[in-house]
Amino acid sequence: MWPALNRCVNRVCLPMPVQGALMNPKIQEFLDRIQQLEAAIEQEAKSRRQQWQADFEVHKVRFEKEVLAQQKRFKAGLWGYVLTAEWRHVLCVPFIYPVLFPMLLLDAFVTLYQWVCFPLCGIPRVKRADYFVFDRTHLAYLNWLEKINCAYCSYGNGLMAYGREVVGLTEQYWCPIKHARRTMQAHAHYHGFADYGDAENYRAELARLRADLLKMRTDAADSVR
Repeated sequence: MWPALNRCVNRVCLPMPVQGALMNPKIQEFLDRIQQLEAAIEQEAKSRRQQWQADFEVHKVRFEKEVLAQQKRFKAGLWGYVLTAEWRHVLCVPFIYPVLFPMLLLDAFVTLYQWVCFPLCGIPRVKRADYFVFDRTHLAYLNWLEKINCAYCSYGNGLMAYGREVVGLTEQYWCPIKHARRTMQAHAHYHGFADYGDAENYRAELARLRADLLKMRTDAADSVR
């Protein structure tokens, strides 16, 4: 099954199997193959980034001066970008940007919830910073309005991923039961849940999954020391 925390490589979080967890061997094999494919995709993406001569650190991106100069040649001027905007894009503006306010509220409440409730239940807190990546501002071929739009998209997608992880851990603690119907894009912890309709083993599975969360919390705390 998947654990309560994910392994992050170059800011890409990959699920890790839990040792000793009960899991259908065939499903575990599929999940292992998915993990291998995700690692291969990240390696290929890393090779592509190196092709563009970008030096990636944990929080910074540096391009060679020659690469920056080349990028600036393709930069669209701000006024030209605005004045040539399609009318349908202009009509979207009053509906796109106001969504920022409920997103900020959601961010605040999700963060407050996990900081208060997760320690009480023995659930490991989710590291918020791992889900928000703002590196497109380093691209010299984007004007400042395009950079704002990219940052907005990064924040929205990061927030959804962050909230999904918090809710996924919550579900593992309170209701770790698979659905009878197929779920679209199930979160990383879902495949380790108890089978739907397995009344005989549910209480034991619930206790095991909660123990997994507590162990992951302890391991995370030990790694910080």
